[in-house]
Parts: sequence; structure tokens; C-alpha cells
Amino acid sequence: MKKILVVALSLIFILAVTSVTFAAEKQAAPAEKKEAAPEKKTETAPAAKAAKAVEKHVKGDITAVDAKAMTVTVKGKKGDVTVTVDDKTEIKVGKDKKTIADLKAGDKVKIKYHEADGKNTAKSIEK
Repeated sequence: MKKILVVALSLIFILAVTSVTFAAEKQAAPAEKKEAAPEKKTETAPAAKAAKAVEKHVKGDITAVDAKAMTVTVKGKKGDVTVTVDDKTEIKVGKDKKTIADLKAGDKVKIKYHEADGKNTAKSIEK
């Protein structure tokens, strides 16, 4: 009786492990197809890649501001993030619009930015 119980439990365990493995493979396959399809589109239309960039954000203290290079570095939960500020970036303190010159190390900020071609470009900075 014990041998039958051990064999039955072993078969149930093996069945459970293989079904989880197959389910993981099925979920991974559509994700790979979705990633491959946009790459083909971006090769034909580079502007589409920039338009579909995922917006990211970071909250933390400013560790460095370089007005000449137009960059701001923020120490977030996952580490330091350096963003480039351009003329489209909105810098706000409360409801007032400000410039990069108004930012200083130690300020607590929330930055929304896009990552494209390995470069982080700030969309908005809120102090």
C-alpha cells in the first residue's frame, strides 16, 4: 500500500512540474514575438521608436546639477539616474515654472523621463 501511495505522489509531482514548465514556455513565446515585431517596425520608421518610448520616473534627492551640460543626477531607490534637460522639459516648483538654474543639490524632486538610444531625456521635473 505504501509503494502505491509513493508512486502515485511521485507521478502527481512530476505532472505538476512539467505543466508549470510548459505554461512558462507558452507565456515566454508570445512575449518574444511581441518584442520581435516592434523591432521590425522601428527599423523602417525610427520616429515611431521615439514615439513609443516608455515613460519612466524617479523620485529622490538631486546629487548633481550641470547647467552647461544640461544634466541633472538624482539618487533614487534603485540608484543614481542622470537625465538630460532640453527646451521641452517642464521644470516646476509648485505651480511656478522654473529653469535648470533653479535646481540645486539636495532638492527633493520627481522626474518623468524617456529613455532612447541609451540617453535619458527629462519630460518634467517637479520640486
